[in-house]
Amino acid sequence: MRDGDETTGSASEGAPKPRRLDGRALRSERTKQLIIEAYLDLLRESPEIPTAARIAKRAGYSVRSVFERFDDLLALSLAAADYAFAEGLAQAAIRDLDGTREQRLRAQVETRAGICERWLPLWRVLLLNQNESEFLKTRIGLMRDAVWARLSLMYRAELGTLPDGERKKILIALEQVTDFESWGRMRERHGLSVEDAIEAWITAIDRLLPPTPEPR
Repeated sequence: MRDGDETTGSASEGAPKPRRLDGRALRSERTKQLIIEAYLDLLRESPEIPTAARIAKRAGYSVRSVFERFDDLLALSLAAADYAFAEGLAQAAIRDLDGTREQRLRAQVETRAGICERWLPLWRVLLLNQNESEFLKTRIGLMRDAVWARLSLMYRAELGTLPDGERKKILIALEQVTDFESWGRMRERHGLSVEDAIEAWITAIDRLLPPTPEPR
């Protein structure tokens, strides 16, 4: 077992102090990263929230190292939420924004499906713990805001034909259709493959959206 940022022995006399501190900070950040990744891997393997001992073992560190970097497992889940949000934004790079209706539907759904497939276990933990932390509630709100903004952008041609009240109702329906738990039900309860679940979402969204206006 390793304790990545714990050094033994004394540094050479005359070594530049800022450099030594920078190196230690980098090692500590790397340790935090590996602990977060271990936590996420365990969540994907089992719906049960992993213990600190299991997280430490998977990461290859001691339990003490976990709690040196995170006050408790709630703090770890918050750090994991930030990690997931950053990864999700990178994963959700916009494509086919000016494509046909079919192209935009497929691009949006495939991107959202990839995010839900990867992050559903963490999302469930975040929802379970949201009342324990205002910071966690904020992160969840930011994630939902990002989904809303993405839907508004990808289907702006169709939604732009509607009055404000109708547009909001359609967006609410689209948000619900493409929610994490919607994906989970398709994959777990109904046993759909990723490809079949994607096609189900495409069909549902296509039926919810108004006709695409003719190009001018």
